[in-house]
Amino acid sequence: MLIRYKQDQAGNTVPVAKIYTQNEHKIDTTKIDNDALKAIRKLNSIGAEVYIVGGAVRDLMLGNIPKDFDLTTSASPRQIHKLFWNSRIIGKRFKLVHLEYGEKIIEVSTFRSGEDASDVNSNNIFGTVEQDAKRRDFSINALYYDAINNQVLDFNDSMKDFKKKKISSIIDLKYSFKEDPVRMIRAIKYSISTGFKLNWNIRRSIKANATELGSVSTSRLTEEVNKILASGHSKDIIHSLDKYRLLVYLLPCFSVYCKDPKVNRSLEILDEKVMAYKRDEGPEVLKSDMLQYLVRDIILFTDEEMTARQRFKETFRQVKILISPMTPSNYEVEVCCAHLLGSKGYNVPRGCIRHTKPVRKMGDTRYRGNGKKKPYNKRTPKRGAKKKNQSFEGQTVIKTAPKKRKTHPPNKVESK
Repeated sequence: MLIRYKQDQAGNTVPVAKIYTQNEHKIDTTKIDNDALKAIRKLNSIGAEVYIVGGAVRDLMLGNIPKDFDLTTSASPRQIHKLFWNSRIIGKRFKLVHLEYGEKIIEVSTFRSGEDASDVNSNNIFGTVEQDAKRRDFSINALYYDAINNQVLDFNDSMKDFKKKKISSIIDLKYSFKEDPVRMIRAIKYSISTGFKLNWNIRRSIKANATELGSVSTSRLTEEVNKILASGHSKDIIHSLDKYRLLVYLLPCFSVYCKDPKVNRSLEILDEKVMAYKRDEGPEVLKSDMLQYLVRDIILFTDEEMTARQRFKETFRQVKILISPMTPSNYEVEVCCAHLLGSKGYNVPRGCIRHTKPVRKMGDTRYRGNGKKKPYNKRTPKRGAKKKNQSFEGQTVIKTAPKKRKTHPPNKVESK
């Protein structure tokens, strides 16, 4: 083990981090994404300090293949955006950069400072890696992996928690869950997925701040539910959320049925399919399939006199109520309803899936194919417009001034 030092304001040399080498952290470098490595080398080539952080390091330490790779660097968002052609800057409170490789996104953040400011952009005060490490939520997410030197930097004694298999909070719990209530969901999710135990003060603080989850936006709740269903541990996570009285804020209607044996069995089947896909032993589980396993034993099919289209609309209505306040795309809900009706032996009406699958456009957060009019891009000409000096079959057509329209003089009327 190595030690990282720095000089304080008095000029004294003080230790700030423990550095673990390959023999100690035992991370398998073959499980690191190639595009993430290319991005790290590119940032390192301009002299920037860059690390893999968050859940990717946690999964690598546990011997798993990370689903997403997040990077943090000393380079500013503008420098990152200028360096990568496939990048876009997002966020208002704190600027982040997304590197897009097809459907894969690598999120790059700049080191955040521990200083506070009075203005709205207080989160955009950039700092050092030592300051950034103190802003991490939990100890198991606070390790920094240097892919160039194959070293793990530990600023918060997180390696001790890995050895003891426990989860501690780095931020003071008086402010942590009030600052971001979603951390309560993540703490439970991390505990179930890793098998680590939550510290007693975290458990107590979750129970005391459960009502704070009511102020979270529906988009963030939707994202968390999708992650839970795609984790392979959805049944245990949902039960633990219900135990800490968080599920009623996440899925209020579904929470009434979460203890039903049929619902539990359906979630078990979903977890088996997700884990089979992670082991490359089965097909990918789509979001529409996840929604189907979540609600299929709760949907009521009672009125046999309904037409196929009426039954589809009624199923759609029930699914939307059960997953509220989630806001998945209408396409995913419609596909879910079609699968539900087909599994029960009902006819699926033709053209019931009206919305096309949302496809993310390069460099844009909007979705195409959802029936909405796309904004006009001034850099591209309108459809049917001719370009200046447009060539046609090897010849160049020069745009000329339009011909003047001939006007005829009015008929003369002879006066008597």
